[in-house]
Amino acid sequence: MKSLTLLAGLLAATTLAGAGASPALALATPAQKKAAAQSVDAQTKLAQEMVDMVFSYAEPGFQEHKTSAYLTAILEKNGFTVERGSAGIPTAFSATWSNGPSGKDGGPTIALGSDIDGLLGLSQYPGVVDMKPMVEGAPGHGEGHNSGMPMMIVAAIAAKQMMEKDGIKGTLMLWPGVAEELLATKAYYVRAGMFKGVDASIFAHVGRDFGTGWGPAGNNGMVSVEYTFNGKTAHAAGQPWDGRSALDAVEIMNVAWNFRREHLPLTQRSHYVITEGGGQPNIVPEKASVWYYFREGSFAKIRGLYEIGNQIAAAAAMATDTSVTRRTLGYAAPNYGNKPLAEALYANIKAVGLPTWSAADQGFAKAMQQASGQKVEPLVTALAPLSTPDLRGPSMGGGSDDIGDIMWTVPTVTIRYPSNIPNAIGHNRQSAIAMATPIAHKGVMVGAKAVAMTVLDLLTTPTIITDAKAYQQDVQFKSDKYDPLLTPDDKPAIWLNADIMAKMRPQLEKFTYDPARFKTYMDQLGINYEDFAKVK
Repeated sequence: MKSLTLLAGLLAATTLAGAGASPALALATPAQKKAAAQSVDAQTKLAQEMVDMVFSYAEPGFQEHKTSAYLTAILEKNGFTVERGSAGIPTAFSATWSNGPSGKDGGPTIALGSDIDGLLGLSQYPGVVDMKPMVEGAPGHGEGHNSGMPMMIVAAIAAKQMMEKDGIKGTLMLWPGVAEELLATKAYYVRAGMFKGVDASIFAHVGRDFGTGWGPAGNNGMVSVEYTFNGKTAHAAGQPWDGRSALDAVEIMNVAWNFRREHLPLTQRSHYVITEGGGQPNIVPEKASVWYYFREGSFAKIRGLYEIGNQIAAAAAMATDTSVTRRTLGYAAPNYGNKPLAEALYANIKAVGLPTWSAADQGFAKAMQQASGQKVEPLVTALAPLSTPDLRGPSMGGGSDDIGDIMWTVPTVTIRYPSNIPNAIGHNRQSAIAMATPIAHKGVMVGAKAVAMTVLDLLTTPTIITDAKAYQQDVQFKSDKYDPLLTPDDKPAIWLNADIMAKMRPQLEKFTYDPARFKTYMDQLGINYEDFAKVK
C-alpha cells in the first residue's frame, strides 16, 4: 500500500510539473523515483545498523574517530572515493563518486551532508523512558546526530544506482558535520575550498516532523571565543597584595557582560563557561579562561557582539592589572535556505509522506513524554507546510548551526526528517531516548527517499540548479554577504574533548553495537520495545 501511495504521489507531482508549474518543481520520471525508493527500502537493514552503530559510539565533537572510520568504510565499499582529514580535521572527510567525466560535460555536483557528533554528559539507554545513562557522565546522542549521515549514505547509494542504470551524469559528494555542537568546522571547510565546484547542497537534520523551508531561517549565527587572562601567583592569605588574580578578571568580565545584556537587542543570545579557574584556593590564580558563545542574526551583529566582548575583556584585564589573549574556537553563519531547492525537495517530501507508525512507536512516545513530564503529543501524522519567511514570522533569535557557512557558499537546503519524539527537550537525554529505536529508523527511511528523489531532480532538470544559483545571487546575496570572523591564523580546535574521551572511551567501548550477533541495538541491550504497544 505504501508503494502505491508513493507512486500516486509521484504521478500527481509529474502532472503538476507538466501543467505549467514552476521549473523548480520539475521532477525526474515516476519510474526513476519509484526505483530510487525501492533501492532505499532494500537498504533498510543497512540504515538500521548504521543508525544504531553510530549511536553506540557516542563520540563528541572532534573525537568522532570510530564514527568516521565506520562510515567511510561503508562509502568505500559502495564505490565512493574517500579523502580523509579534510580542512586539517582528522575526523572530517569527503567521499565522491562520479558518473562521467568531471567538469562541464560531466553533469552537476551535488553535496549531501549531516552532522555526526554527540554531546557531553548525555549518555542514555535507547528505548528506556527514564533517564538512565549507559556510562555515567559520558557523551551521548542527545541531538540525534547519529542518524543524519546514515540517511544521506542510503540516499546517495540509491541515487548512484539510478545514475548507473539510466546513464545520468553527475557527481555525488558526501561530507560529515564534525563538531557541530561546538560550531567549529564548516567555516573551515569553506575556507579550505571543500565546496569548490559544488552546484547544490542538501543538508539533513533530525527533527520531530518532516519538512523543509527557504529564506532566512530565523536562527542566529555565532562566534565562539575563549578569553585567557594571565596574572601573577602569590600566597592568597600571607601576601595577596603581591598577586594579580586572573580569576578575578574572568569574574569581572562575566559580571560586566551580564550587566551589558540589558542594553543588547532581544535577538542576541550569549553564554559562557569558565574553562580554567586556578589550581587551589590558597594560590592567587595566575591563569584563568572563560569560553563565550556570541549569537546574533546577521554578520554585522555577530561582529558587533564580538567587539563588545573584546572591549569588556580588555577592561577586565585593566581593572585587575592582568593581561588577556583570545582565540576563536568556532564560527557559524546565519542560516539561509534556497527557495528553488526547497520547493523541489518539498514536492518529494509530499510524495513520500510520513512513516507508518506502529502501536509500539506511539506508545513509546507517549510513555517517554509522560515519564519526562512533557506535553503528550503523538508522533507526527500530518506534514507541515513548506516553511517560508511569511509563515515563520519575525525572528527573536535562537540557536545556531554552522551549515550556514555552506549556505552562503553554494545553494543549500536543509531537510528535517521525523526521527525523534515531539516535545523532547533538545540537548537533553530526552532527545537521545528514541534515537536507536524504530522511530529513528523509520524517519531515516522516508528522509532518504526524499533526498534520493531530489538528487535525481537536480541531475535531470538543469533549470532547478540554474534557478537556485540565480536566487542565491539575486535574493540571498542582496540581503547580506558572507563575512566570517575567522582569520588566516585561526585553526580548528581539534584538541577539544580529547581528554574526556581518553577517560570515557574504554567504558563506552563495552557498549559498542554488534550487528553480527544482534538484530538491533535494543536487542543487544535486552530492551523489549514491543511492550510499549500496551501503553494507553
